[in-house]
Amino acid sequence: MTDQASFFERTARSAEQLRINFSASEFAALAADKGFTEDQICAVEEVFAYLEEEKKQTVINTLLRLSRLPMKVPKTFDNYDFDRLRGKDCAELRKLPSMAELYAGKNLAFIGPPGVGKTHLAEAYGRECCMRGMKTYFLKASEMNDRFTAAIHASRKASVINGLVKPTCLIIDEIGHCVFSKEATSMFFDVTDRRYQKEAPNITIVTSNLQPHQWSPFFCGGDDLEDSLDRLFDNAKVITIKGTSYRGQTREVLAVEAETAGTRHQEIKQQR
Repeated sequence: MTDQASFFERTARSAEQLRINFSASEFAALAADKGFTEDQICAVEEVFAYLEEEKKQTVINTLLRLSRLPMKVPKTFDNYDFDRLRGKDCAELRKLPSMAELYAGKNLAFIGPPGVGKTHLAEAYGRECCMRGMKTYFLKASEMNDRFTAAIHASRKASVINGLVKPTCLIIDEIGHCVFSKEATSMFFDVTDRRYQKEAPNITIVTSNLQPHQWSPFFCGGDDLEDSLDRLFDNAKVITIKGTSYRGQTREVLAVEAETAGTRHQEIKQQR
């Protein structure tokens, strides 16, 4: 659909994004006073649009760098093999790029065996949040546990919790690979509770080889885990992916046979 706004309105929108106080009426008055031609007005608009795009890309690059998502070989929705999936709910999975869950405040859980693409989908969702100018933060559950443990010893629990509450999209990967202490489990609850109460668009994404009801051996503290699960899955979409691992699909397996020294020596004697 063609943007029907005037040159002046489009330039004013770009100026607003650049945090420059330059209204459409001010631009129109300037153009009239200086006798700008339509080509000159269009050139000014193009300059402002260029600067706006440059700023947008700078913000996106900064968000991606701070997100801890892989930069060298990024995981995206475009390079995820949706055609490999089968089942009645495949259509729902293909809707993930719409980001409806984010705006609905609905968390996501990707559950399944290793190598079926759980982390890929979680990272792709987080990357798309960055592309839309929203803060994403990715960490393994083991890294979260280490961070909690260090914060407990350094009396910095509040600071660490605050840091994990702020991102629009928080991704906790591979729950079930480490055991959280009682105090760390309490911190996990604090993070999930405060994110649960956020009013702005936000989403917490978790991945695990285990269904949530199997997580109890990896958290100590009794009710804190149950309370955390209540908040994580009160309004959530749980996607269970079955199948064999994607990994190793391009590996080459070569077979050769090495002769023994004695066999080779006998062949040489016979040739003589």
